[in-house]
Order: sequence, then C-alpha cells, then structure tokens
Amino acid sequence: MSDWLIIFLLICIIILLIAVVCYQQFVFNKGIQDKLRKISEKLSDILDKDSDEKIMVFTDNKVLMNLCGQMNRMLLDRQKIKTDYRKQEISTRKMLANISHDIKTPLTVILGYLEIMGMENKENDNREALQKVEAKARQVMELINQFFTLAKLEAGDKNIELTKININELCRENVLGFYELLLSKEFAVEISIPEQNFFVQGDKESIDRILSNLLSNAIRYGSDGKYMGLFLWEEKNFVFIDIVDKGRGIEKEFAANVFERLYTVEDSRNRQVQGNGLGLTIAKNLARQMGGDIMLESEPNVKTVFTVRLQKIL
Repeated sequence: MSDWLIIFLLICIIILLIAVVCYQQFVFNKGIQDKLRKISEKLSDILDKDSDEKIMVFTDNKVLMNLCGQMNRMLLDRQKIKTDYRKQEISTRKMLANISHDIKTPLTVILGYLEIMGMENKENDNREALQKVEAKARQVMELINQFFTLAKLEAGDKNIELTKININELCRENVLGFYELLLSKEFAVEISIPEQNFFVQGDKESIDRILSNLLSNAIRYGSDGKYMGLFLWEEKNFVFIDIVDKGRGIEKEFAANVFERLYTVEDSRNRQVQGNGLGLTIAKNLARQMGGDIMLESEPNVKTVFTVRLQKIL
C-alpha cells in the first residue's frame, strides 16, 4: 500500500470522526434547545394563567436541573406573595366594612339631634344654618353607606339572592321614580320597553340600585343635552338595558376609568358637579355578582350609553 493511499485513508477517518463529533454535538444542542423551549413555554403558560403550577423537566443535564430549581423557587415566592396579598386585601376590606358600620351609629345620632333642633327652632334665625348642617351630615351618611356597601361587596359579605326577576316591570318602576324630576328639568324622554316580558337572573334590590344610579347619572351629567333614554332588548342568553343621555359625554381617555373606586368624572362630564366616585363602582360590582356586567360607550356631546347586561331566564 502506497504512502498516498495511507494518508488518504487517515484523512477520511479524521473527517469521519469530525463528522460524528459534530453530529453528536448537534443532537446534544438540539436536545438542550428543545428542553429550554419547553421550559419557556411552560413558564409562559403559568404566568398567563396565573396558576400555581411548577416546572418539571426530565434531564440529566445538571445546569438545566439547577435552572428549573431556581425558577420553581421564584414561582413559590410569587405564590406566597399572592397569598399574603389576598389575605391582606380581605382583611383590609373587612376592616373598612367594620369602620364604616361603626361611624354610621354616631352619625345617625347626630342627625337625630339635628332634626330635633330644627323642629324646636322653626322661627329661629339659626334654622337655615341647621338645615345646611343637616344636609351636609346626610351627604356624609350617604358616602359612608356607599363605602359600607362597597366594602361588604368586595369582602364577599353582602348576601345577594338570585331569583327570577321581571326586568320589564322593574325598568318601568325606576323610570316612573324619576318622572317628576325629568319633567321639572324639561328633559325629552324616550322609553322602549317591549310588551313581551323578559326575565333575568338577579336580585331585585341590586338591580334597583344599578338602575337608580345610572338614571340619576344620566340626569345629573347629561343635563346639557336635555335627553334621557332607556331601551330594553335581548340577544341570545342575555337581556340588555341601555341608559342614554346626550350631555357632555366622557372622553375616551377617561372612559376606561369611570368604574374605578373613588374616580370622579368632573373633568370629562361636568366640572360643576362632582360625585364621590363610588356609585358606578358599586353598580358594576353588583352586576358582576349577578353574572352580568355594565359597559360604556360615549361620544362627547352626541351620545353616552351605559349598558347593563344581565343573564336571561327563559
């Protein structure tokens, strides 16, 4: 065998060995990449679903095992933080509910004394001052009542009994409750309530509160447009109530915030009239606890629509 042939064979063997090593390295790297991809996908799924799962990977690679261990440690810390936060949030809500309840008692007594003083001083010069003090005290009482209601709702302490409700009749009753006020303010009123009765899953007191809040808002903030509309309609498994005004409306940058606690819309609706920022929060919370929701669409100075969605019962 010639020297050239031997050299050629050696070169072929070396090339073959290099190819085998490269292939093994490729397979190894591909296996590592596949495992890293699965780890990444699992971590993304845990974060998206906000679940308490852990990452499991079957490998002999100590680096990957250590990586998964550190990730699971972080997930455990995250789970503990979430649990502590939930406990603290529930505790805070219950504390607010208790404080609101404790404040109501002395304020009720104060209102009682103010009423007695007003009756005893009908001809007195202090009568007007007493009336103003009483009016402000009643505003404080109303605010405390709303805080109390919201705190109970968020703490899960408010009992909402779901029954079969004739929503047509409830809409009529609420509109009639505002009839004289609408007349005195010279509003154009448009009502569309079908003759066919719609029944929803809900709590009468809660739905009354939602409708009262939205109707009073339409009158209060939509006074520029002198228009109030209520439209009842159904679609698939839901019944919808549109409450419409044509006032100043709500700008898009504010619309997403109107259901937040203590958010007031004086900048977007009416600078001269400010609410306490709890009415819509309570209304939306009540709707959701009945399996429904409240949505908002607004085009300033054209039309503002609050839509209540409730689950239909056949």
